[in-house]
Amino acid sequence: MADGNSPKHVQGMKTRRAVLGDAHVDRAERLKSDFDAPFQELITEAAWGQVWSGAALSPRERSMITIALLAALGQDDEVAMHVRATANTGATKEDVREALMHVAIYAGVPAANHAIKIVKQVYAKMEENEVRANES
Repeated sequence: MADGNSPKHVQGMKTRRAVLGDAHVDRAERLKSDFDAPFQELITEAAWGQVWSGAALSPRERSMITIALLAALGQDDEVAMHVRATANTGATKEDVREALMHVAIYAGVPAANHAIKIVKQVYAKMEENEVRANES
């Protein structure tokens, strides 16, 4: 296992924090154990340090693609996490809706319908949190 100081790991942590937010990454790091440390290293370097850090696509575009793929695969928790991350990637509600329309056509209406339910719940919670923050 790498020591966490490789260039891909350093870039991966920077990108991961930019997309998912410090609170999410800090929580994941706190919960990391000897069992899942190699997995965390893998996703930090491969997903975040390479795929999400590439120059060919914007964070907004990557966000839309990721949400569509996760929705098509029925990865509910990951869909919710990446919808929350749209606050950092620049993907709008309209972008997410369009991504899910592609899911409906290319992966099936049931997958898109289920993802839409999750996305609506996540956006409602995000809006609720925003209202609370503005009231404080």
